[in-house]
Amino acid sequence: MAPHPIIHVHMTESPAIRLDIWLWAARFYKTRALAKQAVETGKVDVGGQRAKPARMVKAGDALKVVRSGETFEVEVLGVSDTRGPAAAAQTLYRESEESRARREHERELRRAEATGYRAPLTKPDKRARRLIQALGDIDAT
Repeated sequence: MAPHPIIHVHMTESPAIRLDIWLWAARFYKTRALAKQAVETGKVDVGGQRAKPARMVKAGDALKVVRSGETFEVEVLGVSDTRGPAAAAQTLYRESEESRARREHERELRRAEATGYRAPLTKPDKRARRLIQALGDIDAT
């Protein structure tokens, strides 16, 4: 098996790189064109502000990336202008725990909705509660 290509990660100094290139190198999008389009359509915020593809990002910047209905809130740890293996790309950023938990919760909701579950709009009334309890008693007998 061939060794992984060397990825140039600049973590010591504070260089900056174009936002669309960083998103591509960090493997948020498959191509630079898709990354550029996502930034242009407002799916990427830098520090809470809408950005342009040529915006320079550096270590310490906070990004909010919306991809396929999922929202990632990440902090830039390093910059790279080359796309490498996923393991190396994940060293370029750190996702907040709140963001990870929220994405997991939303994923579970989508999975439940796909199976036909819909959360009720209101609490069940007295009659509905009794019907629900009666359904539960079927297994007890």
